[in-house]
Amino acid sequence: MMLRSIWLFSILFAFNSVKAQEINWVSLEQAVALQKKQPKKIIMDMYTVWCGPCKMLDKNTFGNADVIAYINKHYYAVKFNAEGNDKVNFKGTVYSNPNYNPSRAKSRNGQHQLTSYFRVTGYPTMVFLDENADFITPLVGYRTPQQLELYLKLFKDNTFKSITTQAEFKVYSDNFKSSFSN
Repeated sequence: MMLRSIWLFSILFAFNSVKAQEINWVSLEQAVALQKKQPKKIIMDMYTVWCGPCKMLDKNTFGNADVIAYINKHYYAVKFNAEGNDKVNFKGTVYSNPNYNPSRAKSRNGQHQLTSYFRVTGYPTMVFLDENADFITPLVGYRTPQQLELYLKLFKDNTFKSITTQAEFKVYSDNFKSSFSN
């Protein structure tokens, strides 16, 4: 009985002490402050509580070990409820959600002003900002780890600046070799 208790305790201790690796999510204000100390681009996950593809993105893509490691190393990651009620001070302007309805907190709600500022038209959307927190582009829709990898590397290395046409992007994406696992 004593041996069995020790074994069970060891299993529980090991299970509780192993924390799954996660993306280091911060607020937009924190990401901008961190950029001043160590410049990195920002990836901002604009999601809603009712969005099925947003939940898939969290589980399948943002839960992928390669995506986690790459984002944590090369980006500041911001998770933002696009229909939430947070007040956000960004570049001297305070954004809020004047149409937020607390009784609808778990369903569709009014769109946050910051969501409109970043030209988000669907969910999920990943917004990319440069090292000065200047807007690069929104990326609308669910992406697998391998699909997101293309964009993470395209923006991280500023390769996007040399691509000026859809044809050039097609050549880039057709030749892109993913190194992220499933």
